[in-house]
Amino acid sequence: MPLILHRSMGLWAAGLMLAAAAFNPCAAFDINSGVSKESGPFDLFKFGFKAYKNGQKQDAVEAYKYAAEKGHTGSRWALANMYAFGDGVAKNDFEAFKIYNEIASQGVEPGSEDTGFFVNALLSLADYYRHGIPGSPVRVDLSQARQLYFQAASTFGVAEAQFQLAKMIMAGEGGAPNMQQAKKWLNQARKSGHPGAMAVFGNVLFQEGQTVRGLAFLTAALDRCSQKDCPWMQQLQEDAFSLSSERDRRTAIVLSQQFAANGGDE
Repeated sequence: MPLILHRSMGLWAAGLMLAAAAFNPCAAFDINSGVSKESGPFDLFKFGFKAYKNGQKQDAVEAYKYAAEKGHTGSRWALANMYAFGDGVAKNDFEAFKIYNEIASQGVEPGSEDTGFFVNALLSLADYYRHGIPGSPVRVDLSQARQLYFQAASTFGVAEAQFQLAKMIMAGEGGAPNMQQAKKWLNQARKSGHPGAMAVFGNVLFQEGQTVRGLAFLTAALDRCSQKDCPWMQQLQEDAFSLSSERDRRTAIVLSQQFAANGGDE
């Protein structure tokens, strides 16, 4: 299955770099380039990527729009991300939402090369429904957000979706709270090495009285957390450590090293 990407600048750039491997860059978008709005969608996508990479973002937007009109899913996804981040265009979350919705609405064939774009659209839509888009018709709809996360989590096994779904279930967002269901999704996500899921799962275990295992997961999560997420994970771990005995701490640290070596699996 293609790389599953989410709506963050780092992964957006990574997705474009991976896409670059699929083709040889074409010439600049001018009268000599051999590329025009009548060109095929993949040629337009190739040109759009080359233009984006060279900092010619207006040309990239134009090419992606033409390719998107011809049904090219990767171009739709790239264009939606540019609107979502205000990257080369004025930031417009509602415009991004509409394009993500088009991608999600068209569905995806099993094993399709568009699977990554489809799942990313589901995650992006879930995020928009979870928070709403001020000044647009898109209102907070926690039930819809939870449903979209469930689709990505269950059908495609996406760890980020499993993590977000678990958090919504724990908080009773978009439906009744259910700790056992939340733990199931956290457990699946942490087995995939998701650091946030590992930390929250460890904290749940600690709160339930499984002190050593909880501390171990909390500690192992810190070895792989992102700069953005490390502070809240570290706070959870420090709070739990402050309530634990020295013996439990030492045992947990040893166990956490085993978890880290096994990719979060026991």
